[in-house]
Amino acid sequence: MTNTVERMTITLTPEMAHTVKGAVNSGSYASSSEIIREALRDWQHKRQLQQQEFELLRADVQKGMTDYEAGRVHDFDAERIIAKGKARKP
Repeated sequence: MTNTVERMTITLTPEMAHTVKGAVNSGSYASSSEIIREALRDWQHKRQLQQQEFELLRADVQKGMTDYEAGRVHDFDAERIIAKGKARKP
C-alpha cells in the first residue's frame, strides 16, 4: 500500500507563522507540516466531541418532547422546585 501525500499551500497570520516557526526552531517539531498535521488531528477530535455532545443534546431534547407528548411535563413552579430541593438537604 502506498501512502500518498498532497501538497497544499496555506496562509497564516504573521502571529501564527511566528508561532509555527518558533516551534520548529525550538526543536519541538521537525517541520511546519508536522505542526499543521497535529493541529488538524486536534481539530478533527474536537469536531468529533462536538458532534457527540450535539447527539447527546438531541437525545435529551427528544426525551423532553416524548415526556411532553406523554403528559409527563408539568407547569414550571419555581417555589415547588426550591421546596423539593430544600427537603433533600440533610
